[in-house]
Amino acid sequence: MRLGIASALIAAVACAQHAQPAPKKSALDKATLEAYVRHLVLYPPQVKVTASEPKPSDVPGFFEVTVKAEAGAASEERSFLVSKDGQKILQASVYDVNQNPFQRELSLLKTENEPSIGTPGAPVVIALFSDFQCSYCKQEAEALRKNLLKEFPTQVRVYFKHFPLTQIHPWSEIAAHTGYCVAEQKAAAFWEYHDWAFEKQGEITLENFAARFGEFANAKGLDAAKALECASGPAARRKVALSLAEGKELGVNSTPTMFVNGRKIGGYVPWENLKQIVQFEADYQASEQNAGESCCALPSPSLLTQPAAGSSSKPAK
Repeated sequence: MRLGIASALIAAVACAQHAQPAPKKSALDKATLEAYVRHLVLYPPQVKVTASEPKPSDVPGFFEVTVKAEAGAASEERSFLVSKDGQKILQASVYDVNQNPFQRELSLLKTENEPSIGTPGAPVVIALFSDFQCSYCKQEAEALRKNLLKEFPTQVRVYFKHFPLTQIHPWSEIAAHTGYCVAEQKAAAFWEYHDWAFEKQGEITLENFAARFGEFANAKGLDAAKALECASGPAARRKVALSLAEGKELGVNSTPTMFVNGRKIGGYVPWENLKQIVQFEADYQASEQNAGESCCALPSPSLLTQPAAGSSSKPAK
């Protein structure tokens, strides 16, 4: 009898031990969060997933963690809010109703001394990250150059930002370096170089770039040898590297990517669609309700400018 009772007690204890819940996981553990996000987003095994260290967020009770996924040259980042006990994960954009919704982007964008066209102080500012060897960038560039200042002669300012995708575009980096050096040699010539590089995109190779650029430079009265020497120097490399780092901080991972008053728009945008976005921003800034809002307080004017035909050099009201 006693033996039976003892056996029953042992069995009960064993069952209770097996019935105990597993220890709770924590999203503050990097490996746990990485595995969870891999399952959430359907990242296959060949994609490397890396979680950052948690940092304080603007949302009380939550940390902010960035998860980066990488596959070869491609990468993307996703931001998550993780509760301080590690039990809850939020994937959401957080806004302060007292600030412009694109305040973070505006604070990160640096346009001082960047090539620009349009009216200084215009109510709509476009920062365009582009690659001279990118076919979609060519389409966007042609649409902007053909239509933007004709449709919006005083309401827009455009800044060009170098973002060469060297993994897939072999001559994009030397083209970006050379563009910087052309602007250094003769500021107004940058936009002629810009138009030439995109127009000749299908003819240029890494091997013939120097020769083809020499033809352009001679036609425009530029010192080709000086520009190419500059393009291989530290100043050009540093300038383009800074532009790339800025773009990556802003989440740019493809070209073209533009920021219209801080609003990120990735990929090629047909002119009619972009026209509507620009008009929306111009109207928004013109309304009494939004007058004075910090929408586009980017450094302006730039030293590398090409004013719009007939546009005023004074800031737009």
